Amino acid sequence: MSRSEEGTANPDHRLDIQIDGLALAQGPGGATHQSAGEDQTALTTQQGTPVADNQNTLSIGVRGPSLLEDFHFREKLFHFDHERIPERVVHARGYGAHGHFENYTSLQDLTCADLFQRPGEKTPVFVRFSTVAGNKGSFDLARDVRGFAVKFYTQTGNWDLVGNNIPVFFIQDAIKFPDLIHAAKVAPDRGFPQAQTAHDNFWDFVSLMPEAMHMVMWAMSDRAIPRSFRFMEGFGVHTFKLVNAKNEAQFVKFHWKPLQGLQSVMWNEAMKINGADPDFHRRDLWNAIQSGQFPEWELGVQVFDEAFVDRFPFDVLDATKLIPEEEVPVRPIGKMVLNRCVDNFFAETEQVAFCTQNIVAGIDFTNDPLLQGRNFSYLDTQLKRLGSPNFTHLPINAPKCPVHLFQQDGHMAMRNPTGRVNYEPNSWDADVGPRESPRQGFRHHNAPEGGDKMRVRPERFADHYSQARQFYCSQTPVEQGHMRDALVFELSKVNTLAIRRRVVAHLRVIDAALAEGVAEGLGIDELPPPAEPARQPIRDLKASPALSILNNGPSSFAGRKVAILVSDGVSADQLGWLRKAVNDEGAEVVVVAPTVGGVHDSNGERVAADEKVNGGPSVLYDAVAVLLSASGAKTLAQEATARDFVSDAFAHCKFIAYAPDAMPLFRAVGLVEAMDAGCIALEDESSADDFIQQCRALRFWVREPKVKQI
Repeated sequence: MSRSEEGTANPDHRLDIQIDGLALAQGPGGATHQSAGEDQTALTTQQGTPVADNQNTLSIGVRGPSLLEDFHFREKLFHFDHERIPERVVHARGYGAHGHFENYTSLQDLTCADLFQRPGEKTPVFVRFSTVAGNKGSFDLARDVRGFAVKFYTQTGNWDLVGNNIPVFFIQDAIKFPDLIHAAKVAPDRGFPQAQTAHDNFWDFVSLMPEAMHMVMWAMSDRAIPRSFRFMEGFGVHTFKLVNAKNEAQFVKFHWKPLQGLQSVMWNEAMKINGADPDFHRRDLWNAIQSGQFPEWELGVQVFDEAFVDRFPFDVLDATKLIPEEEVPVRPIGKMVLNRCVDNFFAETEQVAFCTQNIVAGIDFTNDPLLQGRNFSYLDTQLKRLGSPNFTHLPINAPKCPVHLFQQDGHMAMRNPTGRVNYEPNSWDADVGPRESPRQGFRHHNAPEGGDKMRVRPERFADHYSQARQFYCSQTPVEQGHMRDALVFELSKVNTLAIRRRVVAHLRVIDAALAEGVAEGLGIDELPPPAEPARQPIRDLKASPALSILNNGPSSFAGRKVAILVSDGVSADQLGWLRKAVNDEGAEVVVVAPTVGGVHDSNGERVAADEKVNGGPSVLYDAVAVLLSASGAKTLAQEATARDFVSDAFAHCKFIAYAPDAMPLFRAVGLVEAMDAGCIALEDESSADDFIQQCRALRFWVREPKVKQI
């Protein structure tokens, strides 16, 4: 910091100074001002009036009372007092990005939706990822469902595909949604727990709602703790219709498949990530886009007809059910690329308003009762949050195609009808206002409906266990172990024994071994009787490999991060070999050092650090390398965070490259004898390549049983 030796007095009693090259002024009492130069933009009020002083309220005298006539102060505080809007009741913590969707081919045989007619056409999109249960200030790695909402700005209006990273839901009918969310959220008397379902209220509710058991299996799987937004699938959840120009309809389910591959984290790892970086998913998406590693997903469709609906053992209108991909393959129809971060988080990510009712011609609803309820609910929500029926005037919500209507006025209306005509029909000339268009207009698919008024669900909705069992049986043994551990952890936080026993009773219907493992983990000596199914489950459904994360991992390590722990004297050759191997794979190197200032390598060259060791724990990375000099290893062996760096990486089954000189650090955490084939000595250039090739498996899962015994 530098300061001019002498300030220059001026009529405003300010002292001109220079701090870090910035032109500032200091007024009475030491208030510091940054003044606009000749070529700089002047600060103004919301009315456009230039502001002379943004540091001091207008007052009578130096120590007198403030004046109400200070319109700049009044406006500034008024806006600040009202700059927060109600957060979403669910999906409050979200993160968004812009991009485009590109068609692979024309789908005119399936749908007349304009965005699917022309191969290669790009449609702008905005995507918002989110957690469900936590508030805006909660952490990213909660065990939770993730929202996956996409707004397509098509040439014929906005289409909102509002889905999740899990293809099923807890409930079948929207009338139960308030109960579900009340049970999952913080208890009303104590205001906790936040962003978690490990409490009595949630498990009490789902244990009394057998229809939730399928979703419970998904929520207790690794799907609920994704490594990144970039590495998770998305689903439209509901069954929709595709309607072509001949008014022929087929049923459809929408799927987003990440081209980066699927990946999740371990639960112990998730808890530590939340402590090290509660913005982990936000930062990951921001950094990926800013560095040019644009995330990509393929949009796929499962298309099926009435004949399939009739023979499928479950009702396709039941949102707690899915259609296995082995029965109806997912057909890729296009690719979405996210390539631009938001310019303003509030204006875009916070104010974006998704509504399931927003569809375009060629796409239509089914009678899924959960979808029907969502269509009603979302519009109400936007009025409450955004304060006006004119939320579609906000740029992030506004269609990018022409809009012509007679709706007018309301809070913050940014466009209104011009001229005398604000109604329809009218007898004025056609050029003074729009008219309905039977040829171009949206038409709902003409399907006959009839029946008595009743509060009842279809009989096939009553099978609550078959697909829950199918999902569990479709997981690898490693994933099944994680599900068992997740259930034990969550239910261990439930204080009421009757609730824990009720859940185990449901698990006995799903899988006997799972129920026994959970009961053992909870210390339940005598198993409760199995729950009585409303409809006997189908026990012989085939496993669906598509439901497993580990069976659908990536073929490369691209887009992942390798943390290299270094010290002074690190081998320049080893560091060079590893950097090249990582970069050639399309992954990223993060250098972690004892100080953020970096180290000097064996050639005396400065190696810049990205993180200090206590600020860059191994839980934040996909694989690690420990490249230390002999003296550096001895020093870091005395550093607790360096020991955690190695022990956590090993415990979380990550691949570890190491320099032979680094052994004192491994010895300090008692891992020398435990080191396995997932620990690769970096001895030459080929060993660096071997390390990255092994990293393509993401985790060395055969280590996990041994880790639990250490």
